[in-house]
Amino acid sequence: MELLKKNKKVFFNLGLLIAFIWLLVTSYSQSKRKPESVSELLNDFSWLGGKWPKWLDLPLMNWINPAFKALNEKYGYVFEAINNFLLAMLMAVKNFLIQAPWPLVILGVIVLTYFASGRKTGTTIFVGACTFFIGFLHPIFWQKAIETTAIMIIGIFLCVIAGIPLGIAMSRSVRTRNVVLPVLDLMQTIPSFCYLIPGIMLFGLGAVPAIIATFIYAVPPLVRLTDLGIRLVDKEVIEAADAFGASRRQKLLGVQLPLALPNIMQGINQCTMMALAMVVIASMIGTRGLGDEVLLGLQQLNVGRAAEAGIAIVLLAIVLDRITQSYGETLQERQAPAKKEKK
Repeated sequence: MELLKKNKKVFFNLGLLIAFIWLLVTSYSQSKRKPESVSELLNDFSWLGGKWPKWLDLPLMNWINPAFKALNEKYGYVFEAINNFLLAMLMAVKNFLIQAPWPLVILGVIVLTYFASGRKTGTTIFVGACTFFIGFLHPIFWQKAIETTAIMIIGIFLCVIAGIPLGIAMSRSVRTRNVVLPVLDLMQTIPSFCYLIPGIMLFGLGAVPAIIATFIYAVPPLVRLTDLGIRLVDKEVIEAADAFGASRRQKLLGVQLPLALPNIMQGINQCTMMALAMVVIASMIGTRGLGDEVLLGLQQLNVGRAAEAGIAIVLLAIVLDRITQSYGETLQERQAPAKKEKK
């Protein structure tokens, strides 16, 4: 077994070396500034000093742009269908919230917070006041906040649909985790502006590329915390489930997910906060919402307008954070007595 692992590492390192050599040869052969012959490089080593040689240039841009263009031409109907589906979902949520009377929306938020927080009156009153002050700052902020919330709801819904199953798959397979973790690292380290560019190329301007960018930017914490929550489930509990003859599905739905739910809710909370961080960035591609007001304030050098919109975004963040975090704390409090009894 150890010999097999060593062979795998050797083949992996050999593959990396071959890929690196191929990239060097490709960059040299496709460069317009390369020397007439390789012998010049061997006879004159001045290219090793000073500035970076111009012929040592990886033509990544020349590969990506034609690939995206070909993808759009060949599968444009697929992206159009996705665009129409997400746009229909967004309009349904937005129209429902906009057409509902504002006192009813605030009352709905208060009721949701009351039960999600475990009937904590202080948290409920605080969230209700924050919701009221979003519209109280400026009447237009109420509709803008609803537009932003609708985009976030769709984005977070996609994160939950894709992130939780992926986190479950990572917790069950070390190989899957080793493949997915570098991808999650890449998704979190690439600047969020970069996600808007492929979204615009495939879906055009508007809310849909903002939803796609929000999904890519916000899903990694949910995947990581779902994986962590399931792997932190007590092994004795898993062994007890095995002793009672539970299947993998029964263990997952009846044991692992309920015990990992506080971690999953924390992941949803982090996902929500990261999605809200995309609000101002998404306004740069024509997405309407509170971020649009901040952008207009910056463009007009109107400090007051930008400050008001910024405060409205903070209030919306507090509302969403308190609801999701309070629900996670409520779940932990419900499980606390069971752990004490076990001890």
